[in-house]
Amino acid sequence: MNAPAIQHLRDYVAIPSVNPMGRDDLPSSITGEARYAAHLREQLRGLSIDAEEVGGHDRPSVVAQVRAAQAGADTVLIASHLDTVPVDGMEISPFDPVIEGERLYGRGSCDTKAGMAALVAALEQVLGRGVLRRNLILVGEADEELGSLGVKDVLTALGDGRPDWVLATEPTDLRVINRHKGVVHVRVEAQGIACHASNPGEGRNAIVLLSRAALALEALAEKLSKREDSALGSPTLSVGLMRGGHAPNIVPDAAYLVADRRLLPGETLASARAEFEQALAEAGIADSVRIASCRLEKPTLSTPADHPAVDGCVRALEAVGQAGEISGVAFGTDAGVFEAAGLPGVVLGPGSILRAHTAREYVETAQVEAMTAFFVELLSAS
Repeated sequence: MNAPAIQHLRDYVAIPSVNPMGRDDLPSSITGEARYAAHLREQLRGLSIDAEEVGGHDRPSVVAQVRAAQAGADTVLIASHLDTVPVDGMEISPFDPVIEGERLYGRGSCDTKAGMAALVAALEQVLGRGVLRRNLILVGEADEELGSLGVKDVLTALGDGRPDWVLATEPTDLRVINRHKGVVHVRVEAQGIACHASNPGEGRNAIVLLSRAALALEALAEKLSKREDSALGSPTLSVGLMRGGHAPNIVPDAAYLVADRRLLPGETLASARAEFEQALAEAGIADSVRIASCRLEKPTLSTPADHPAVDGCVRALEAVGQAGEISGVAFGTDAGVFEAAGLPGVVLGPGSILRAHTAREYVETAQVEAMTAFFVELLSAS
């Protein structure tokens, strides 16, 4: 398959850009966005596009700007993150982009190098025909999968040169996403007293205390499930990590858990933390455990359905034979980070979120080509 977007995608997947996610056990040969950022920067410069790396550290992002010839054109920022999740447990060679039937396999193929491949292929067409009618800020941001460091660097680099709206490419099956949940991570710590396991009454078991905290959070999760948003469903809470103890014959003196809380639009970091504190207090363990940290990882997204970002994407999709469906999703994206900075927008891209982060990650090549056609329409339609 020789379609330009598919070839670009194969090239991108072959460049490891794993987000280390705070781990120190991953080889440097596959971690970080620097290799992919350098490739993309040079590729864009080859199209005579002013592209630069921003960030001033070892996790660079790429920013490129292309202006339409006519005055008064609106400006869209299209962002596709450079990083991927790690490759532990993958059942395919993660950086060997193989096409089988109508699928291209590899880490990042779906999430979300396909979006960037489609955008670059569309730019090649639009610039080659001289029909660019929207100003474009192309962004390849680092660290979307963890802390959104790249978006913060990009916003700093843009200064006052802000776009009218933002499109973040993520796997949405070509649906226009105007609302999504936010993400809060809470770390709860229990402090015990260590002693020999032959006489446990002399100590205080931090794992037991932490288990009570986990059950309190599970009870809170049940309460949250009773709330309902017509498009996004319920807010959720899930304990995803627990650690503690030293050996079976030692009563543990410390343990911690990390839980994931998904926010609905209108909920805040402060309101989520208050609920955590209340849950621990109601369980009678507020004096035994503490909230060590509570961080907003991704803000919510809530762009009105009649916003120009939504309308422009729907019209472009319909113009190339796609459905133009508007929807909401449970996962968080950098679109929420941009919105929190005053830049409204949408999420849209090829592939399914059900394929992202999986042991056999893939994207359907037909969707990549459809996304390319969408970008051509979006950038060239008057």
